[in-house]
Amino acid sequence: MANLKEIRTRISSVQKTKQVTAAMKMVSAAKLKKAQDAIVQIRPFADKLHEILSNLTGSLTDSDDNLYGVERKPEKVLLVAITSNKGLCGGFNSNVIKQVAILAGTTYAEQNQRGSLHILAIGKQGFGILRKTYNVVGEYNDVYDNLNFENVSAIASFVMEEFVKGTYDRVELVYNQFKNAGVQILTSEQFLPVIQPEEEMSTQTEYIFEPNQEEILQELVPKSLKTQFFKALLDSFASEHGARMTAMHKATDNATDLIQDLNLTYNKARQSAITNEILEIVSGANALAD
Repeated sequence: MANLKEIRTRISSVQKTKQVTAAMKMVSAAKLKKAQDAIVQIRPFADKLHEILSNLTGSLTDSDDNLYGVERKPEKVLLVAITSNKGLCGGFNSNVIKQVAILAGTTYAEQNQRGSLHILAIGKQGFGILRKTYNVVGEYNDVYDNLNFENVSAIASFVMEEFVKGTYDRVELVYNQFKNAGVQILTSEQFLPVIQPEEEMSTQTEYIFEPNQEEILQELVPKSLKTQFFKALLDSFASEHGARMTAMHKATDNATDLIQDLNLTYNKARQSAITNEILEIVSGANALAD
């Protein structure tokens, strides 16, 4: 009977876990809808603005004006690792952390060895792990409490200023790009310097500047970069909820299968216990009859 009690206790525990995972799935599904709408709305605008930025910086000949497109040898590199503050979302965070490790061990292995590879962590999950191995120079975990353009612009401005000052020669973003609720695309893209369009792949656009080129550059280029940074955060935020919803859905299905297996095991054990009791009763009755 003790075995039966243990099985009943485990069934009750799995049922409670199933209720929790099902509730988390519903919450993530509700949050995903809002996050998905945000990234779908900003993506066409951000892509077009980035295209204009690339063409604009490519048409500049004066390096004093082309502050964010200056190509330098990547002696000092900053990787911006965008993860989440919470877990229980499958491989969402671990994929970003693994990608940072791959970049640190291959593309920027030399910079990592001499200590000139720095990490800027956005999200508690990435910060907690990356700081144990790499030189994490900053963390922005509170940005998810109120994810809007103003808060993200402050982070982007800091990164842009460090690049202009020469603190870093290259800045890369590592994050999950949102495709749909079940698919997140791990992305590593160069944020600074601005990648120039390839001549054979794109046509150079002639621009008429109004009021003048200097004012346009001061307004458009920083705004475009901040928009790209904001889009990366929105991509990651939507991907997080999609990954969590998928993970909780799988966890709920696994809990359902486990409950069925435990019920089957419980019924078999109960049937065996009843059979043994009947045999004992019959054996005792036969003994008394003899």
